[in-house]
Amino acid sequence: MKSNPLTRNQILVQDHLLLMSSQKVWVSNPKDGFILGEIVDLGSEKVTVEPDPPPGQRGRLSSGPVAVPYEYVYPAEDSSTEDYDDNCSLMYLNEATLLNNVRLRYQRNQIYTYIANMLIAVNPYIEIYGLYSAESIKRYQGCSLGTLPPHVFAIGDKAFRDMKVTKQSQSIIVSGESGAGKTESTKYILRYLCGSWGSAAGSIEQKILDANPVLESFGNAKTTRNNNSSRFGKFIEIHFEKNYKVTGGFISHYLLEKSRICTLSPDERSYHIFYQLLAGAQPELKQKLGLGKLGLNDFHYLRQGCVQFFGTKATLHDPIVDDFKDFAHLEQALGRFGLNESERLAIYTVVAAVLHLGNIKFEDDPDDQRGGCRVSDMSESPLRLVSGLLGVDPDELRQALTSRVMQTAKGGVKGTVIMVMLKVYEANNARDALAKAMYSRLFDYIVYRINQSIPFQDSFTYIGVLDIAGFEFFTVNSFEQFCINYCNEKLQQFFNERVLSDEQMLYEKEGLGVDRIEYIDNSDCIELIESPKLGILSILDEESKLPKPAASHFTSEVHKAFPTHFRLALPRKSKIKEHREIRDEEGFLIRHFAGAVCYKTTQFIEKNNDALHASLEGLVQESKNPFLKGLFTLSNQQQQKGKLAYVSVASKFRTQLSELLEKLRGTGTSFIRCIKPNAKMIPLEFEGGQILSQLQSAGMTSVLELMQRGFPSRVHFSSLYSTYKNLLPPKLSSLDPRFFCRALFKALGLSEEDFRFGLTRVFFRPGKFKEFDQIMRNDPESLAQMVSTVAKWIIQSKWKKTQYATLSAIKLKNKIQYRRENLIIIQKTVRMHLARKRNRPRYKGIMKIRKLNSQIFAMGQTVGKLKKDRESSQRDVEILQGDLANAIQVIKRNANLKEPDIEKLYQDLLTKCDSLVKLLSQRVEAEKNAEEQARARKIQEEMERQKREKEEAMKQKLIEEENRRRKAEIEARRKEEEAAEELKAKQASQNKKLQAKEEVLLTGFTAAAEQERRDTELAFRLAQEGNVTVDTPDNNNGLQLKRSNYAAVSKVGKKFDLSGWKYSELRDTINTSCDVELLEACREEFHRRLKVYHAWKAKNKGGGNKNGVMTDMMSERAPKSVYQHMQSNYLSSSPTPPTNEGQVQQRYFRIPFNKDGQNKVLWYAHFDGQYIARQMEIHGGRPPIVLVTGEVKFFNNFVKIMKFDFSRSR
Repeated sequence: MKSNPLTRNQILVQDHLLLMSSQKVWVSNPKDGFILGEIVDLGSEKVTVEPDPPPGQRGRLSSGPVAVPYEYVYPAEDSSTEDYDDNCSLMYLNEATLLNNVRLRYQRNQIYTYIANMLIAVNPYIEIYGLYSAESIKRYQGCSLGTLPPHVFAIGDKAFRDMKVTKQSQSIIVSGESGAGKTESTKYILRYLCGSWGSAAGSIEQKILDANPVLESFGNAKTTRNNNSSRFGKFIEIHFEKNYKVTGGFISHYLLEKSRICTLSPDERSYHIFYQLLAGAQPELKQKLGLGKLGLNDFHYLRQGCVQFFGTKATLHDPIVDDFKDFAHLEQALGRFGLNESERLAIYTVVAAVLHLGNIKFEDDPDDQRGGCRVSDMSESPLRLVSGLLGVDPDELRQALTSRVMQTAKGGVKGTVIMVMLKVYEANNARDALAKAMYSRLFDYIVYRINQSIPFQDSFTYIGVLDIAGFEFFTVNSFEQFCINYCNEKLQQFFNERVLSDEQMLYEKEGLGVDRIEYIDNSDCIELIESPKLGILSILDEESKLPKPAASHFTSEVHKAFPTHFRLALPRKSKIKEHREIRDEEGFLIRHFAGAVCYKTTQFIEKNNDALHASLEGLVQESKNPFLKGLFTLSNQQQQKGKLAYVSVASKFRTQLSELLEKLRGTGTSFIRCIKPNAKMIPLEFEGGQILSQLQSAGMTSVLELMQRGFPSRVHFSSLYSTYKNLLPPKLSSLDPRFFCRALFKALGLSEEDFRFGLTRVFFRPGKFKEFDQIMRNDPESLAQMVSTVAKWIIQSKWKKTQYATLSAIKLKNKIQYRRENLIIIQKTVRMHLARKRNRPRYKGIMKIRKLNSQIFAMGQTVGKLKKDRESSQRDVEILQGDLANAIQVIKRNANLKEPDIEKLYQDLLTKCDSLVKLLSQRVEAEKNAEEQARARKIQEEMERQKREKEEAMKQKLIEEENRRRKAEIEARRKEEEAAEELKAKQASQNKKLQAKEEVLLTGFTAAAEQERRDTELAFRLAQEGNVTVDTPDNNNGLQLKRSNYAAVSKVGKKFDLSGWKYSELRDTINTSCDVELLEACREEFHRRLKVYHAWKAKNKGGGNKNGVMTDMMSERAPKSVYQHMQSNYLSSSPTPPTNEGQVQQRYFRIPFNKDGQNKVLWYAHFDGQYIARQMEIHGGRPPIVLVTGEVKFFNNFVKIMKFDFSRSR
């Protein structure tokens, strides 16, 4: 069975593990980061390791072997208890040895460790005696990095020396999580720089150092992870003159966490100044500020969080924070900054006003019909106290907090002013906005006064120290954490560019041939946040400009803009249960370089807009407190009015961050990575898993891999030459810098693996530059021995150069002889080439002309096919053949004939050939055409003859078929006529029988009716004469009985009873019904009634004619004039037109009429004699209705024209 192939990395790891099977290895562990163990088995995908017992429990058995993937197993050092100052000095450079070295040094109170030129600082949470003393500062001055144990002072000294050598400003970036000790590291760097080179500047040193405690009081606070957490970022610049003495300083600050003033978590505190003022201020000062005997629980803004003080007598303890002592230190520092007692009182007044402002509460106003609110009765005292501290009228403050003023957009300056009452939650927001605005402007003022108090002269270069809030992640993360983590993303990208990317680019540029390493690139996360049009910050600003911004809409737009982005996800995808309970429109999850953080966006819009509404802004500007009025006047000069023109908090921070990074890119950079050892913030506890995560997210493992392959120390040839030339004699110091360095390294016997020469500088392996520097600064005897070694190496190198020059001269002579022999061959070849080049057109022309003989041969064959003009054509071919021969002779005899002339001669011959070929082709084609025409003519005549014969046969056949068809038709017509005559005779006999039967019945009915009438009249007459009573029967009973009997007889065997139908109903049914049986029944009933009518009419007609007019035609069916006109036209006026016997008169009628009184209809009729043959109705918007006798059964042709009221044509 074939096993699965292993990857190249696994094969290498297996080989390495087999070689060191007796050594120790580090295995990944979630709690400790890595644990020590021994390999017991090797698998295809995993390795089995037996962990060692924990330290101090050597006799205890381990928990058993564990199987882990190869990528989580690392080789251990020979001695796992030996630590190193620089992790690059380890035999195995990997995550496990790095973590173990940091652990060993931390347990021995050695909190600093190098990785090449970067410093790892672990927060000890205790004070280490003598670590930052004045003696330590002196000891590290002027020492190269690595000559003394790792220290934050060494990084400061390196930045200073780099500034002197490169004449370029330097930056020290202090980074890490909250509670990792960034603020303390910043203070010690400033102390070292000012203590070493700032003593001559007098008070400048003290003022720069005093800036930290002041900024900590107003900008630091206790969080769940740090008792002295910086809630803002700062970049402190220490400027130097040309002699590299401190000449001044400047402080820039970024993103103060203003929301901490109003809202706190249960275990956190607000800014230290509130607690220092309540704990350390004198009773007189507290009385002026309205604090009196109030405690922490008496203030709404403070009692939301931890309500305890720091100090020796308090419940909270910290070696750095002491609320009681720190207020006195703050007073002294502010005094040294030039703030007098009244100015300090003004600062404390604003701080106290913020505290009292939080105690103002609001309730619904029952008297306000607009749903407004009012200040509660219990808050009247805090309201008056705040108004007194701010220097404003209490009623005006009450009105500004419970209402806001709006001005119509189209009115301009003179627009209508509208006062809008605020609801309770809106008033609370207005109160909090005022508190945050007052405190943030106070913080800006304090930074401004610090910068103003520091003397600043002409600056040549500077060293900047950046201390900004580290990467933060809590259970609930809001806008502040989003901005802080965005800043850390940018700084991590800068770290990748400066340390990893730029380092590898430098190796490539210098040609060192170092392999590239891969690292996590977070540019996609930064683009997600700050992209100009689709970034999260841009979407947030656009949402803030809407008339009614909503956090849910903003969050939905973010998810809609990036539905498939790797860095963005929904809260439900978080690994934390509390985050999964957040709805999709309430937050989002971002995968940062340090891990995934879930942000709740409900307050993003409010925190992104820190502007006050017009009522509060106008109130503060009219304050009688000049200090407070000055704070807002200075700030409002830099702001634009209007919602669309307002610059949001995120936009300001993004602009400041861009300016900061531009400043960092223009300086040399040193990095200090601060590490938080445990979450409890207690000393001597090392949580390996958490620390390993911090090292990985800080990029230390990638740097370690780069340092293992690369050369972290480097120096220019000229700098190295100028540094050590004074230590060498003149005969060595006058050498070229590059040659000097090469001679120096050869003389010292340094291994070529420890250094590498680039194009402009020399590069050293980790720790090797320190060894080189120590050798160069040894005692004079060793230096003299080294000088003699260098002189000996120079003589050897010169002798080698002489030997090389002699060998080069011999090689040059042999090369000249070789070239001379080959030059003759070259000349011969060139002459041949020139001759070929000169005669090439002539022989090419002859070859082309000779190729025409093939065409002449083809023309000869064509001439042989001709029947006419064969002799003349043969002569033309012979003439052309002679021209070809003459042309070849001309080219051969004339050596000076040019290529254009030869080409012209060839083209003339080619034209003649083409012309003759065309002529011969035409002749051949003409003969072929004549033959084809004769052949076609014969074929045409034969085809016409055959066609005529075929047509005559077809004609005869058609005649015969026509005769047969006519005979068949005559025979069929005869049979049809015989059948019709027979049927007609049969129907006539049946009709006569039926008519006779009906006449008998009708006669009996009539006679009976007449007899009944006479009997009745006689009875009445007798009754009148003899007073006889006669029963009066229904006169119609007998008649009805007889009629019913007649009707019963007439409808025997019929399906429909039509006796009760009207005449019009029968007529309409005949014209419209599609039921064939009903149609036949109606038609029979119609004709029966018509016969009865005609019988009645015949019985009651008058006798004879009057005035020559027929009496039976004198009916009331038409006006009398019509009949007279008819009589005059047909009977008397004109003679009867002669008619042929058997010819029937044809007449046509067109009658317009309105159907139902609305639609206009045209009726056309064709009468064949006295009977209807065809009729047609034309309706508007419908197809015409055509009825033809014999095709439809609506009527038959026995209805005479007179029955339809037509007497003449119209």
